[in-house]
Amino acid sequence: MDAKGRLAMPARQREPLMEQCGGQIVVTVEPKSPCLVIYPLPEWERIERDIQSLPALKPGVKRLQRQLLGYATDLELDGNGRILLPPSLREYARLEKKLVLVGQANKFELWAEPLWLEEVDQPALDPDAGEELAEEVLALQL
Repeated sequence: MDAKGRLAMPARQREPLMEQCGGQIVVTVEPKSPCLVIYPLPEWERIERDIQSLPALKPGVKRLQRQLLGYATDLELDGNGRILLPPSLREYARLEKKLVLVGQANKFELWAEPLWLEEVDQPALDPDAGEELAEEVLALQL
């Protein structure tokens, strides 16, 4: 990321984004991690509909809607394949110069490099914290 808060998307990801959505993306926060999530616009529109259809009278759902929808920012890749990340998003994810872009099938996660290194150093599950894999995950053939 440069001093102005611009992120240059790697060419390998830039070309598919241009083909899929004309470079139009949405960046928002990941509520459970200190990172940002980058969606191609069509994928975000589907997710936004799903989020808005949740029962907003439930406090947890309302908090999730406020975070995901409230931080959601429409951006477009410029002629050099860069996006300008707003200060509020940079602050949320503690982004500085060194970043890590992680592909996640239908989206990307954007991490500050030190936070990403902490994340990958963690075990997949913490049995001491009572974490268990959901039945759906146990059925996967990895």
